[in-house]
Amino acid sequence: MTEEQLERLRGICLALPEAIEGGGVGDPSFKVRDKIFAMQHGFDGRPSMWCKAPPGAQSVLVASNPERFFVPPYVGHHGWVGVRLDVELDWDEIDDLVEESYRMTAPKRLRALLDQR
Repeated sequence: MTEEQLERLRGICLALPEAIEGGGVGDPSFKVRDKIFAMQHGFDGRPSMWCKAPPGAQSVLVASNPERFFVPPYVGHHGWVGVRLDVELDWDEIDDLVEESYRMTAPKRLRALLDQR
């Protein structure tokens, strides 16, 4: 992952209400109220971003583009989806995925702030 890509991911994540960056397992993770909603990760020697996905979305995304999406270890069985960052990126899509993951993680009051934007 390039520094420019990481900064762009940071910008997306930290623009969300009360989102903070914390250390992960050597990689940045993004949290709201101490709960992770997205993390940058080097998996299989390739840079990626992992985030929560709504029920059914993980299988649809992975089936639609397995070069871009994958089921990450450890959290994949909970519905998280991995997005490879060393392929052509659709930052609008990444923004949508991160926001959906945030909405699945944040308390109701913070989700309401998103709707006011």
